[in-house]
Amino acid sequence: MRKVINISIYRGEKYLVAEGMNVPIVTQGKTYDELMANLKEAISLFLEDEDLSKYDLEKNPTIIANFELNNLLYA
Repeated sequence: MRKVINISIYRGEKYLVAEGMNVPIVTQGKTYDELMANLKEAISLFLEDEDLSKYDLEKNPTIIANFELNNLLYA
């Protein structure tokens, strides 16, 4: 069993989006703080209601978030 939930975070058309890469979790927020609060709630609800063995996950998995950064300025 795996111990990791992978999350991809990127900027959508209007909002920041967090999407589970190996679990069915999607949420959004106007700011990173709002997105993180929404993501924490979404993951908590997922872990509470799902049979984790369906996703080959152990209880209390680690969460890894990948951020897609656009329009970076280089010094």
